[in-house]
Amino acid sequence: MFKFLKGVVGGSGTGLKDLPYNIGDPYPSAWGSWSHFRGTTKDDGSPVSIFSLSGSNPQDGHLAAGRNGVKRLRTVRHPNILSFLHSTEVEAIDGSSTKVTIYIVTEPVMPLSEKIKELGLEGAQRDEYYAWGLHQIAKAVSFLNNDCKLVHGNVCLASVVVTQTLDWKLHAFDVLSEYDGTNGTATGPMLQYEWLVGSQYKPMELAKSDWATIRKSPPWAIDSWGLGCLIYEIFSGMKLGKTEELRNTASIPKSLLPDYQRLLSSMPSRRLNTSKLIENSEYFQNKLVDTIHFMEILSLKDSVEKDTFFRKLPNLAEQLPRQIVLKKLLPLLASALEFGSAAAPALTALLKMGSWLSVEEFTLKVLPTIVKLFASNDRAVRVALLQHIDQYGESLSAQVVDEQVYPHVATGFADTSAFLRELTLKSMLILAPKLSQRTMSGSLLKYLSKLQVDEEPAIRTNTTILLGNIASYLNEGTRKRVLINAFTVRALRDTFSPARAAGVMALCATSSYYDMTEIATRILPNIVVLTIDPDSDVRSKAFQAVDQFLQIVKQYNEKSNAGDSAGTGSLGISSMPGNASLLGWAMSSLTLKGKASDQAPLTAANSVTSAATTTSTASSETPSTAPVHRVSSSTDFADQPMPPSPTSTDGWGEIENGIHEEQDSDKDGWDDIEPLEETKPSPALANIQAAQKRPVSQPVSQPKPQATTSVRPKSTVKVTKDEDDDLWGSIAVPPPKSASKPLNVKTAGAVNDDDDPWAAIAAPPPTTKAKPLSAGRGRGAKPAAPKLGAQRMNRTSSSGM
Repeated sequence: MFKFLKGVVGGSGTGLKDLPYNIGDPYPSAWGSWSHFRGTTKDDGSPVSIFSLSGSNPQDGHLAAGRNGVKRLRTVRHPNILSFLHSTEVEAIDGSSTKVTIYIVTEPVMPLSEKIKELGLEGAQRDEYYAWGLHQIAKAVSFLNNDCKLVHGNVCLASVVVTQTLDWKLHAFDVLSEYDGTNGTATGPMLQYEWLVGSQYKPMELAKSDWATIRKSPPWAIDSWGLGCLIYEIFSGMKLGKTEELRNTASIPKSLLPDYQRLLSSMPSRRLNTSKLIENSEYFQNKLVDTIHFMEILSLKDSVEKDTFFRKLPNLAEQLPRQIVLKKLLPLLASALEFGSAAAPALTALLKMGSWLSVEEFTLKVLPTIVKLFASNDRAVRVALLQHIDQYGESLSAQVVDEQVYPHVATGFADTSAFLRELTLKSMLILAPKLSQRTMSGSLLKYLSKLQVDEEPAIRTNTTILLGNIASYLNEGTRKRVLINAFTVRALRDTFSPARAAGVMALCATSSYYDMTEIATRILPNIVVLTIDPDSDVRSKAFQAVDQFLQIVKQYNEKSNAGDSAGTGSLGISSMPGNASLLGWAMSSLTLKGKASDQAPLTAANSVTSAATTTSTASSETPSTAPVHRVSSSTDFADQPMPPSPTSTDGWGEIENGIHEEQDSDKDGWDDIEPLEETKPSPALANIQAAQKRPVSQPVSQPKPQATTSVRPKSTVKVTKDEDDDLWGSIAVPPPKSASKPLNVKTAGAVNDDDDPWAAIAAPPPTTKAKPLSAGRGRGAKPAAPKLGAQRMNRTSSSGM
């Protein structure tokens, strides 16, 4: 007998101990004789609901009705009907009596009466939520009556439960039966277990057991009456005591009152079909119902409708009940974004709703969707993710950023859209601190080395700014290998004045990472040159930087004289101008957009004022509508005569050529300015050779005997190198081996047939390409870098600057 009963209810165990669920605390109310418990699965602890019904006699009518309810719940599936998971029937022998218990396990739900108390909604928000819930129950009842030709028999407040997403669902199918109105010979009860229904919920014909009238009535007659009882109970806030109370309509909304009265018509044939209630009632036309309905059929909407809807959704969400937005709309929105049916503007609404969650809930409900979106190929979605990264970036774990987010974000560094490249660069301010050292040095810095020669001057500027901000997250070896070369060789010699200013400020902000030799031989000489920069903002920052680094050197000297060798290795002054304020300055400058016309040689830099560093954000927000101009060295130098002004031979013209020629190359941006791999000359001679490269009319002339007149062969030298070679180190002029050596060389080089070697640089090109460099090699180490610097200053002042 027990095996038969177990087969009827679809059980899978031989007893309660085999039930794969844990039974928790009961709810204070449930439908009929059932008890409703909270529960969890034994495997993963996920929540469920467990309903139980007990009887001492296996043939008890309540148990028979319960088995009918289990069978019906298993077979009837609808989004607004409670979802069945598991069931079993257990016999327990207690002395001479046997107790039988039926268990039904469903999705986690809560009695509607309890959820209404918990939400505590009032006014318009309460009416909107009730409208949405009644809309769902009406669809469930219509499905049973019209599609399945079934009669529920007891629709009321107790037969409705609420899910975790605040959806209303119909259950309590013990009385449910087929509608046999077409069977004219039937004389017995159509609803076998109608005696379970309370008398206050029975329409007149059911109370009189007038089965002939019931069979002549439409299938929805009994359940339409029950739906009217449900409407009365939720709006009156009390359980229906007797049928006469239904005439009290004071609490019923006026827009729902006509339909309410038709549902409770005394004539069964005139009662309103629930399907017509859904279609016709103006009560269901409100913001909440319309919004959720739109989200549920999102895949059927076109792109214009989606875009319009999602742009309005953030403001609309503020007007809807907060609990419904977070528990219903937010999961719908996250799912739509995850599966690609939502447009990019939906991300703004998702993040706004997510901001109303606690940190734990945000991590659980929103972050997984965002992480998956980074793999999207939709450029609009990628842009939206990067634009709002400050709202969720801090919540991402280091492991997720390093393994799942960064690999997708990094594709934006090489994107054809300058706007996306810049957004990708900006996002690194938040993501870089979470990256591993391997990713930083093996991937990120390689991308940044290419962005420092980007065709967009604003991106070159922002790359320098980013390096200054993430310097503290680099290990010591990487900082020594990258920072000075990136700031001095590239940033300080950029043709775009804000880029030079950014280089100066980045050096100031990272001053604590450099030792005295680097400051004295590599940083100060490069900054001093900028004190006569054509741009006033660059000059101002250069003077501040000179003061800062000189003060560091003075402190070093004082400590050395005092015999304190403990703290003389590396000194930094964090309070100097431009140091502590770099981060804020970087954020305001990160949207800086430069124009191609700004990439002129330094002789034209006077036209670029300091206001360029504060270019409005609006200009950067619309890059897709502006053409991207590619500027190459052939345009800047080959098609134009060499300027006669001494300021054009400022010592890094060949660096500029290398930067711009890269735009037509498929290399990483560092090849054309890499030193030749011959025997390295002395530091002083290297400086002379660098200065002598500029007079040659062809931008690719080199002293190397086996080199050709093309720039391309030089690029192959870089390609053959290991990918892990220095990104910035290879482009820098090697620092002097000692601080005293340049001074000695200067004395030796004071005797020179030419009083002003820089005059030769400014003169017309020599008749041969190799002669100036060969002459430079022949002089050996006689000319000194300090002497050239002094002569350059004299010569520059003679130009009228």
